[in-house]
Amino acid sequence: MGAETKRATRQLFIGGEWVATEAFLEVMNPATGTIAGRVAAGAPDHAEAALAAAHAATRRMRETTIVQRARWLEAIADGLLEREDELAETIVHEAGKPVTSARGEVRAAAERFRRGAEEARSLRGEFLEGSTRGHEGWQAIVKPQPVGTVLCITPYNYPLSTTALHVAPALAAGNSVVVKPASETPVSAVILTDVIANIDLPDGAFNLVTGRSRDIGDVLASDDRVDAIAMTGSSAAGKRVAQQSGMVRLHLELGGNAPAVVFPDADLAVAAAACARGALKYAGQRCSAISRVLAHDSVHDELVEAIDERMDNWVQGDLFDGDTDLGPLISEQQAEWVTELVVDAIDSGATLVRGGHRFTSADELQEMSDAPAESISDNEGRWFEPTLLADVPAEARIVNEEQFGPVISVTPFAEEAHALDMINGSDLGLDACVFTDDYDRALSLAGRIEAGAVSINRPPSHGIGDIPFGGTKDSGIGREGIGYSIEAFTTTKSVVL
Repeated sequence: MGAETKRATRQLFIGGEWVATEAFLEVMNPATGTIAGRVAAGAPDHAEAALAAAHAATRRMRETTIVQRARWLEAIADGLLEREDELAETIVHEAGKPVTSARGEVRAAAERFRRGAEEARSLRGEFLEGSTRGHEGWQAIVKPQPVGTVLCITPYNYPLSTTALHVAPALAAGNSVVVKPASETPVSAVILTDVIANIDLPDGAFNLVTGRSRDIGDVLASDDRVDAIAMTGSSAAGKRVAQQSGMVRLHLELGGNAPAVVFPDADLAVAAAACARGALKYAGQRCSAISRVLAHDSVHDELVEAIDERMDNWVQGDLFDGDTDLGPLISEQQAEWVTELVVDAIDSGATLVRGGHRFTSADELQEMSDAPAESISDNEGRWFEPTLLADVPAEARIVNEEQFGPVISVTPFAEEAHALDMINGSDLGLDACVFTDDYDRALSLAGRIEAGAVSINRPPSHGIGDIPFGGTKDSGIGREGIGYSIEAFTTTKSVVL
């Protein structure tokens, strides 16, 4: 994809047609601060038109066969792989993701559409017979049916693969779809739409409305023609959607603050590697990232040292270099937020072991990478050094708030009960992990930790969508996953014979 193509204005897709707008959004490259692309800025009337088109298509989608839907999903998967280079480059430019990760995201998105086709073929109803007095001889067919129109609100951190995680199950179940991508990373969704536009879905079955959430978000979420809302994003945004929506199915995967609790009998080398990987992947901008490490007093110092050594292997630099592991944060605002949490932790008594410096470019970061870790820098920019904090007090904000940055904070604890109180004291409950060789302790804690998933001796990971993914408390409603999402996007009809 050449520079001129990246800067082309991308249009909306409504009712089977590309629709131009007078206004547009400039998409910024977080690594360089330059313009990565332009997309149409949808207005309320565009959102209304997309909803009308999707609603009008629900009858036609309900009448489609499983064979048709599976064929569509497989064609979408093939189309994504045919444009892998273009999509990977786009994700690098708009999301600031290293190219190896970007390519992995394209392949994961394609695989999710293929899995959607497989799950579509597994949709089966039931045959029931009356089993209570007065219903002898009754027979019924219970058929799965689409809910109708699914609104998909997607995040910036996985702009293609999370969109696939929403769209593939919705189409597999026979629904019509309206996609509202994150304003920071909409270009990859436009390319996905171009792929979908070239297969034979009914007009209105798939619609894309790019634009600012403040302009069209409430219009989309509050409309009575929406039957289900799939959203991945912040807890605050999820609460807003829930407030605006009516009698709809909510499928919300929201914020996370995953703890890793490390006991003295754990393999510290394994725990350190897992903490580094779980915290630093995509610069920590993942809701399932390890955001806080709770280490038993007796191993705190040794674990910090082991994590520090592991962090040497994480390369931050040119995003098109295959050896690069880390890129910038999505925006200066996000970098300011991470800085604020790190400053608060240090002011609360934490020790800055490494990192803490913020830069405007990868080149500047490389030049200043040997700066002493005595205090964080006041520089501007989106590049934030991988940062390690030790002896972080339990009352520090970073222990309880979602950070979305490349920061590993380690907090000591003396008793298991103290660690559990810290884990469950957060308003978030998406993921957690426990490192111990004591099987009984691991299972006992897994049962008592208030989170949607608990990993044992490994960082949180949910793969393509085989394992249900979702949280408790402010971390969301429902569970994502190809098959699980299809269930959320279907209802049943009983035909009594």
